[in-house]
Amino acid sequence: GFVVGHAGLYQALAMFAVAYFIIGMTVLSVCAIATNGALDAGGAYYMISRALGPEFGGSIGIMFFLANVCGSALYVLGLVEAVVDSFGIPPGQTAGTGIHVLPQSYWYELLYGTVLLALCLLVCLVGASIYAKATFLIFLIVAGVLGTILVSFFATRPIGVPIRLPHFNSSENGSFTGFSLATLRGNLDGGYGVDYTTGQMMSFSSVFAVMFNGCTGIMAGSNMSGDLKRPSYSIPRGTISAVLFTYLIYNLLAFLMCATCDRTLLQKDYGFLRDISIFPPLVTVGIYAATLSAAMSNLIGASRILYALARDDLFGRALALAKKTSASGNPVMAVILSWLVVQLVLFSGKLNTIAGVVTTFFLLVYATVNLACLALEWASAPNFRPTFRYFTWHTCLLGIAGCCVMMFLISPVSASASLGFLLLLLLALHYLSPSSTWGYISQALIFHQVRKYLLMLDVRKDHVKFWRPQMLLMVQNPRGSTRLIDFVNDLKKSGLYVLGHIELQDLDALPSDPLQPQQDSWLSLVDKLNVKAFVSLTLAPSVRHGVRQLLFASGLGGMRPNTLVLGFYDDAVPQDGLAQHPAFTSTREEVPLGFPPLRASAAPKLLSPREYVGIVADALKMLRNVLLARQLESLDKAWELRRAASPPPSIHVWPVNLLRPDSARYADTCSLFLLQMACVLNMARAWRRARLHLFLCVEAGTMPHAQEEKLRQLLKDLRIQAQIHLVPWDAVTRLHWQSRQGPPGGPAEEEEEEAVNFPANTTQVTDEYICAANRLVLEQSPVPAVRFLYLPRPPADINLYPLYLHQLELLTRGLGPTVLVHGVSAVTSTQL
Repeated sequence: GFVVGHAGLYQALAMFAVAYFIIGMTVLSVCAIATNGALDAGGAYYMISRALGPEFGGSIGIMFFLANVCGSALYVLGLVEAVVDSFGIPPGQTAGTGIHVLPQSYWYELLYGTVLLALCLLVCLVGASIYAKATFLIFLIVAGVLGTILVSFFATRPIGVPIRLPHFNSSENGSFTGFSLATLRGNLDGGYGVDYTTGQMMSFSSVFAVMFNGCTGIMAGSNMSGDLKRPSYSIPRGTISAVLFTYLIYNLLAFLMCATCDRTLLQKDYGFLRDISIFPPLVTVGIYAATLSAAMSNLIGASRILYALARDDLFGRALALAKKTSASGNPVMAVILSWLVVQLVLFSGKLNTIAGVVTTFFLLVYATVNLACLALEWASAPNFRPTFRYFTWHTCLLGIAGCCVMMFLISPVSASASLGFLLLLLLALHYLSPSSTWGYISQALIFHQVRKYLLMLDVRKDHVKFWRPQMLLMVQNPRGSTRLIDFVNDLKKSGLYVLGHIELQDLDALPSDPLQPQQDSWLSLVDKLNVKAFVSLTLAPSVRHGVRQLLFASGLGGMRPNTLVLGFYDDAVPQDGLAQHPAFTSTREEVPLGFPPLRASAAPKLLSPREYVGIVADALKMLRNVLLARQLESLDKAWELRRAASPPPSIHVWPVNLLRPDSARYADTCSLFLLQMACVLNMARAWRRARLHLFLCVEAGTMPHAQEEKLRQLLKDLRIQAQIHLVPWDAVTRLHWQSRQGPPGGPAEEEEEEAVNFPANTTQVTDEYICAANRLVLEQSPVPAVRFLYLPRPPADINLYPLYLHQLELLTRGLGPTVLVHGVSAVTSTQL
């Protein structure tokens, strides 16, 4: 009567259609989730938390608890309103007459509400079985009353109904006209007036807010999921039949009322059904029974949600009390706590005051149920196989959109406040709640999207403008490589970063895969060191075979390593840097125990010098760039914390092949790649204060300033900011020429000019010359944080591998943190 009196038939039917459209979409989602596995206590909270994870589940669980609590208070207040309307002493009279014996005031109405709520509490404390029996009895009473009301519309003759308006100290006359076309026409359009119980002017949104609370019972069955014998069977059938039944009844009642009652009666007397009924007391009993049932339903629903929240330990000790149950399994403490909160809400007083808040909360919960089903559907997980199939992602999306639109139409303030509260709960649970083992839908969605985008990442469309380093760092034992792992993380520039590790074992001789138990230790290491890296472990008969496997197989689609990073092969004893790493010293956490202790100085190495150089040669054959990092464990990044210190740290770059002084080029592919890597490091957040120093080796009579200008122009074209230093190296190169037969420019040199790293060159460079080149590099100031040097290509003759490695060791001896770089791919671009 309230709805059609203010909104008219057309708008009332539209309200029902909108409300039941939203509810229908949500019911489809509820049925889908309910039939996809075993349900436990908590209803919608259980569904959402197991689908969307603890953050969403916990925050929506709290809001759903509050919605049920406020809903229970709403129905108790509605019942009090009906009782006072029937038995209350009229205002202005000191004593009642006849059945009007109950005093009316805020405190008396609060007392009546408290008594009625205590009755609900008693039923809920006894347990779910007595509640089920009580609600079934109420269902029979309401069905009987509904039958008499439908008969009354046809059986009652037209009558005038006197209406007293206690709040306005006035009275009016309403009319029951029987079926009349004139009455129907008068009630077709909206005619919003003042609500006589609150004195507030009604509107579409305020009437819809009150009406929608009559439709929120769809979750009553799912809230009882922990008490049902077969929830996945009962919830879909019970919920869908309840929705269809109530929708038909509401529409039928709306039409009958509009065709038989004038607007004055509908707007000014919400209890008019008693006046037109063939048996008036039965209507009163029906209203009391229906309202009491709704109040009990919301109270027991709230208690079950609170119990499920407490049992999941999302809020720690705050809800520990709610875990306690009776011998029969009834969560009595959750019921009592829910009753206390409902009692507090009762202090708000009038029914329509809290209707908007309750509706907003319910709509938000319904939207999230639809979101949970949508996420499960979009994730396309094979285990999402609900037996209820009458839904699609379109229905979920429509349900979400409908809920969100109606939330803001009903009350923009309440909707905004509810979303803000939800966001706060989400953030709090994200940082404070313990990790769960429920499975995170976010992981399934991320997998789905990543797979889709990886398929779209076409290597045939790669362009040098968008090149980025994609690193494969080989790590024997992370205990001795923490600073190198951290350094390469700075060097990757948002590219792929893979930590590769090889176990020298034969799977045929093992009962199971030995790498699986190690995976967690490596992943924990990545988390603790805060590096954005993947982990790739493999079994191989030798290190060289293992590196080949990883270079061939690491990555996926367009995300594959293009650069191999190796530690340097020398006789230095590895130091355990893991125990001293800030990630473990600052948090007092134990170092992961999954890694073996470092090898002693006397212990043999896992690979020979020849095999080590062979790995470099293999990588270059496979068109991978190679970085050899020496003494990176001595790199101290403490200057990061001294940002105001002066001077800033420096990065030294030597883009010339120091082992081949007769082919000193600065613009070949390898030199440009070396420049690019130094620039990439300088772009990393931790290295932005550092300054690039580029060293140009010049000889007498070679026009050094012209070379410098040419190099400066190259840097300008490449947008690389670096300070150029001219380094005379006649004294160094003289040692090289003296060691060779014949003067410079002879036939031997002309042949070698064809290939920058002609293999025979390895045998033609003396240790004396290399030591002189080493001193030249060492003497340059300021002392750098790290040096980048040109890495020559290994010789073609494998017998020269040990000599090649010896020369690299001499060149980099005592230089501190040094990276030897050899690039095979074009990585710089001057285009837009």
